[in-house]
Amino acid sequence: MLHKHLKTIGFVNSHKLGEKRIALLPKEITHIKYREALYFEEGYGSDLNISDTEYAALGCQVVPRSIALEQDIICDPKIGDASFLKDLHPGQTLFGWVHAVQNKKVTNTLLSNELSAYAWEDMYEDNRHSYWRNNELAGEAAVMHAYQLNGIMPYDTKVAILGRGNTARGAQRILIGLGADVRIYNRDQEKLFRKEMTEYDVIVNAVLWDNSRVDHLIYQNDLKRFKPGTMFIDVSCDEHGAIETTIPTSLDNPIYEIDGIVHYAVNHTPTIFYRSSSSAISTETVKYIDDLIESRPNVILENALIIDQGHIMDKRINQFQHRSTPDSLIDPDEQNTVANL
Repeated sequence: MLHKHLKTIGFVNSHKLGEKRIALLPKEITHIKYREALYFEEGYGSDLNISDTEYAALGCQVVPRSIALEQDIICDPKIGDASFLKDLHPGQTLFGWVHAVQNKKVTNTLLSNELSAYAWEDMYEDNRHSYWRNNELAGEAAVMHAYQLNGIMPYDTKVAILGRGNTARGAQRILIGLGADVRIYNRDQEKLFRKEMTEYDVIVNAVLWDNSRVDHLIYQNDLKRFKPGTMFIDVSCDEHGAIETTIPTSLDNPIYEIDGIVHYAVNHTPTIFYRSSSSAISTETVKYIDDLIESRPNVILENALIIDQGHIMDKRINQFQHRSTPDSLIDPDEQNTVANL
């Protein structure tokens, strides 16, 4: 019997199309003290060929989805895309990528249902984003997938990367490793990029765009200035953001063309390499499980508590959603992580 002051955690599968990542693998559970407090949805690890019996053998509960969603804390990497938020009850807590800062609909649901939320995008350990490896995978996977779809090898291209965060670093690693000619533009080089942008065969956008800005780095009218067949890989996937013509796409329909320019904007590319990304996520997630169960102080979690029982704790939520003053490029690892997680 679990002590009454301990909290329970429900782990559920994402219903987002093509999303196969999970938050906690059996190999990590041996490090957790209160395994009986973990409730896994039936079939939780099926996409990774992990059976329910592996979780049960470790002392965890394997239950229907409805039971998992009744627990004190709900863990789903893609919380911000979850359809179950409106069905949760006051006092429950969310643990995953929330993106309430950018998403008013998610914010309003959390507030009206008096929920709490620890946002993975706001978790930092020693000034490094806690889920940094998944951010790198976003850049790596987007580049590999987009180039394959476009039928070209990186060594045949000249590439501009926007940003210097973890996501940009992942993209850079793949591109340089495969021989591309790469130039990186940081957050203070908007004017320089616009001056030189048409020199490139591929543009990789890995910066979070302030969605209150009314301007863009690349406008639709600019497209005719690029070489036909130029490819935009928008890893951040901010709709009509840095690239005006960006509209987030899905794995089943990942690319589209406008004025001869190929656009790739899949908004959860790490799931393409779901085994690698699940492993990276699990290695980090396990660090916080016992602290969540026991309600122990943890400064990383405390700094990531963006909403507490329906009360906004992160002032950026209101500031970001109502701000009108343009900013320069925002590196996702300095402000908030990219939507593509």
